[in-house]
Amino acid sequence: MQIGHRQTYEDSVASLRQTDPGHPVPSVVETLAAPENRHLLEYVTEDPFGAHVFPGNLPDHTPADFLADLDEQLAGTAPIHLWSYIPTCAYRCRFCQYPVVLVKGAPEVADSKARQWVDWNIREARLWLREVPNLASAPIGEFNVFGGTPSLLPPDAIRALLDFYKENFNFTPETAIRFEGDPSTFTPEKLELLAGLGCTKLSSGVQSFDDPVLEQCGREHTAQMCVDFIRNAQRTGFDWTSIDLMYGLLDQTVDSVRRDLDIVVENELTAVVCTKLHLKSYSDTRTGVAGVQPAAWQLPDYRARLVDNGHRWPTLGEQYQMRELLTEGLESGGYREQPTMYFAQNGKGPEKWKAIMVDQDKQEAEVAIGLGGSSSCRTSEAITDVNWKRYSEAVEAGRVPLGSVTRFSEEAQEARAVKMALSTLSPLSDRLHRQRFPGASLFEEPWHGRFRSLEERGLAVMDREAEEVRLTTDGKVLVEAVINSEF
Repeated sequence: MQIGHRQTYEDSVASLRQTDPGHPVPSVVETLAAPENRHLLEYVTEDPFGAHVFPGNLPDHTPADFLADLDEQLAGTAPIHLWSYIPTCAYRCRFCQYPVVLVKGAPEVADSKARQWVDWNIREARLWLREVPNLASAPIGEFNVFGGTPSLLPPDAIRALLDFYKENFNFTPETAIRFEGDPSTFTPEKLELLAGLGCTKLSSGVQSFDDPVLEQCGREHTAQMCVDFIRNAQRTGFDWTSIDLMYGLLDQTVDSVRRDLDIVVENELTAVVCTKLHLKSYSDTRTGVAGVQPAAWQLPDYRARLVDNGHRWPTLGEQYQMRELLTEGLESGGYREQPTMYFAQNGKGPEKWKAIMVDQDKQEAEVAIGLGGSSSCRTSEAITDVNWKRYSEAVEAGRVPLGSVTRFSEEAQEARAVKMALSTLSPLSDRLHRQRFPGASLFEEPWHGRFRSLEERGLAVMDREAEEVRLTTDGKVLVEAVINSEF
C-alpha cells in the first residue's frame, strides 16, 4: 500500500494494524480502529497538517480590514510573537511543501540573492509598521527568524536584518531572539556572530540522525554534522537549542527513530519538535502554508517508482509506534510535551512563541513578515502571498503583500480559542473560558455534547468539580484529528 494514495477505509485499518513486532502496539491503534472513530482514522490517513494555522470561516475580509483588526488588538496587547521568514534554501527537500526560493551558484551570486530577500523582508516590515501603527509599540515576546534556511545568509545580511528589527520593534529585556538554520550552515563562526547579535535560541531541521534516511529525504547534511552543530551551539552558550525530528519517512524504521531518541537524550538538547510526514497539501485544509510547487514525495508516480526500486514507506501502525516511542522516551528522559509534539526539558518549556499564540490564558497576536507568513489576531487572520514574483511586486509597489484573508464569526472566535487551547494538551479551564466569553461554558452547548462524545470514546475527561476538561493519553495523540474533524 502506497503512503499518500487515496485509500479505502479497509486499507487504512489494515495499515493501522500492521506494526513492527519488535515494539509494543500503541493503544491508539484500537482507538482508531473503532467504528465510532472512523472519521479520525480517515483524517490521519489523509494526513493534512493540523493545529498550526487556524483559518477563519468568513472569506469576506480584505487586507486593509485585517490590518485594522490587528492594529486595534495591538493597542493594549500583552507580548506578541513576531517572525521574519527568509525563504532561501540551497536545495529542496523531497518532503518540503513550504514556500522556498533556491539560492545557488558561485558564493557572490548566492550571497547577492540572499541579500535581496533580506532587503525585501525589511521593506515589507516597514510597510507593516506604516499600516499597523500600534505594531511598533507592541512588546515582542519572541522574535524568530525562520525559513527556508536563513543561516545561509552572509554575515552582513544577518547583521542588517537583526539590527533593523531590534531598532524598529519593541524588543524588551524579556524578548527572546531565535534563529533557524541547517546544521551544515551553523558554522562555529556563524554561531559566534548570532550570539554576539543577541540570539539566545537556535532551531535546526535535523529530521533524522540516520544517514540513509537523510539521503532519501534529499538532505545534504549527515548525522555527524547534526551532532557537531548541537555540541558547537552548546559550547557557544546558547540558552535554547532545539531540533526538528520527522517520523514516517521513506525507509525509516521504528528502530531508526529509537536511535534518534537516544541521541537527543544523550546530547541533552533543550527541546525537540517531532513531526509526522505530511503528504496531503497544506492548502487543502489551509491549516498550514504551502508554496506554489508540491513536494516531490507528494507525486503518486514518484512514490510508486520509489517502491518499485525497493524502498518502503512505514505503515500507519508503525508511524504510531514511532510517535509513542518518541513521546514516552522523551517524557522518561526529562522532557514535557506542550503543545502537541513540542518537547522541552522540564522547567524550560513550553515553547515561548507557541505559548504566546495558543495557551488558553494568552492567545495573543502573531505577525509574520516574509513570503508565506501566517499572521493572526482574535478576529481575523491572513497569509502573505506564497508566489515570490507577486510578493516582490507588491513590496516594490508599496503594498503589504497579503495573499489571503479571512475573519472569524463570533462563534468561530470561540471555537478557535478552544481548538488552540486543546492543542496545548493542558487541561481546559472553564473559568478562563467564561472570562473570555461571558455567558458561555465548556459544560454547556455547543461544547458539552462534543466533550461528552470524546469522553464516551475514552479521549477526554469532563471534570465538573475541577471545572476543567482534560484529554486522555489517546486524546492527546489524536488531538489534531479531533480539532479539525470535530470542532
